[in-house]
This record gives sequence, C-alpha cells and structure tokens, in this order.
Amino acid sequence: MYEIFQLIHKTLFFVVMILGLIVIVRAAMGLSSKSDFTETDRKFGLFFLISNHTQLLIGLVLYLFLSPFGMKAFTDFGSEVMKIAEYRKIAVEHILTNIIAIALITVGYSKNKRATDAIVRHKNALIFFGLGLVLLLSRIPWDKL
Repeated sequence: MYEIFQLIHKTLFFVVMILGLIVIVRAAMGLSSKSDFTETDRKFGLFFLISNHTQLLIGLVLYLFLSPFGMKAFTDFGSEVMKIAEYRKIAVEHILTNIIAIALITVGYSKNKRATDAIVRHKNALIFFGLGLVLLLSRIPWDKL
C-alpha cells in the first residue's frame, strides 16, 4: 500500500509542476501584455489548486499512516529524527514547507476570485502561485524521485 501511494504522490508531483509552470507563464505573459484574465487562466489556476490539495491529502496519508518516516517522527521526535538531516527533511521540513506553499496558492486563488481587474489577477497569480511553486520545489526530496 505504501508503494502505491508513494507512486501516486510522485506522479502527481509532475502534474503539479507542469500546471504550476503553465499558470506562472500565463500570468507573466498576461501581466506584460496587459491582457484580460481569461476563463482559461482561471481554470488553470483552479486545476493547479486542486492538484496541490490532492497532493497534500495523499502526502498526509503517506505521512500519518503509511510512511516509516512519519511514524518515526511521532515516536522518536527529539533524539533521532531532528539529528539526522535526511529524516528531518522528510518528517518536518518537507511537510511544513509544502503546507505553507499550498496555503499561499489557496490565498492567491481566493484573491483572484474577488479581484475584478485583470492586471491585479495576473499579479496575484504570479506572486502567490510563484511563491508557492518555489517553496514546493525547495523541499522536494530530489534524490528519492
């Protein structure tokens, strides 16, 4: 079961990254050309949001119920997990940074729902989705992909 969820989590990572790049490129192009914020822009943002939330749920299932790193973090947090960089990165830094990134992405999407000006919407997408994507990329265990 662990391997199946881990494969889904890894595969969905690529979907998240592709959607994130599309959203950021579209936002940068829209901001530079001062074009309208289209329904396609909104939908790509929505799909980016949904894929991130799905990724978070799968990651939490892995972390809380299936992963040996997650369980180890709860049973032996102070002595071993925090002293070994690889364990700390998976058990603490990866999950915390990704939750912050997904919160930024959610805030950006929510701000775009309320905004009426196209330039503001492109700017929100570029800032919040961009920061979220950078944070996601910063905590990926690249050696485990």
